[in-house]
Amino acid sequence: MKAVILAAGKGTRMKDLTDELPKPMLSVRGRPILEHIVEGILSAGIQEICLVTGWKAEVIEDHFGDGERLGARISYVRQAVPDGTGKAPELARDFLGGDSFLLTYGDILVQPETYSSMLARFAEKDFSGLITVTEGQDVTKGAVNLFDAKFCLKRIVEKPSAEQVAQMQQDGHLKEGDPVWYNAGIYMFTTDLFRFTEGLEKSPRGEYELPDAINEMLQSGLEIAGLRIAGDWVDVRDQDILKSLK
Repeated sequence: MKAVILAAGKGTRMKDLTDELPKPMLSVRGRPILEHIVEGILSAGIQEICLVTGWKAEVIEDHFGDGERLGARISYVRQAVPDGTGKAPELARDFLGGDSFLLTYGDILVQPETYSSMLARFAEKDFSGLITVTEGQDVTKGAVNLFDAKFCLKRIVEKPSAEQVAQMQQDGHLKEGDPVWYNAGIYMFTTDLFRFTEGLEKSPRGEYELPDAINEMLQSGLEIAGLRIAGDWVDVRDQDILKSLK
């Protein structure tokens, strides 16, 4: 198992804080967000990590180097065109070879034991992927996930409108009293994923979106496990959230 961290974005909602720093390098409790993530992944025994960089890439590369300081083996690839999360993992294909991998965004903070829990769930069956979820979030700002009785993914809907959420409730896909599962932004995949990212077309938002590839995987009959995040989960999406973590 290897790991790929998507850390290419500037983070425009951070305004001037990211004029000189990429968003994943903003400080939380005295250390970059990205360092918290790398150390959590290492705690699960995953040592080979590829960082997908872009905006101010040299800041990340200079800070982490080859990873030896942290006990990691870190590689880098640069995303020249920020065209969405669907194509970004493809940049790490040479790094991955045929290995399965953990994929996370570079601004998601969780308890370190989350990564070990993902490994355990992924190993339960011959899954092609795993998706983590949390509850209590506004799914119209992220994605809503629908699961079967075995907590395997049936469908993911990216940034649904309030009307779409209401329709899913009316159709019985979201039942009253049940959790509404929000995409937590940390995954595991086999390299099966790339059969479906290759053919992605841009969404109405003008980006190649990972959920579109995930839905294609499901439609082809591949199984994707679900895992509820235990403990704290934070998407460091804007300045207010960043300040709350100081």
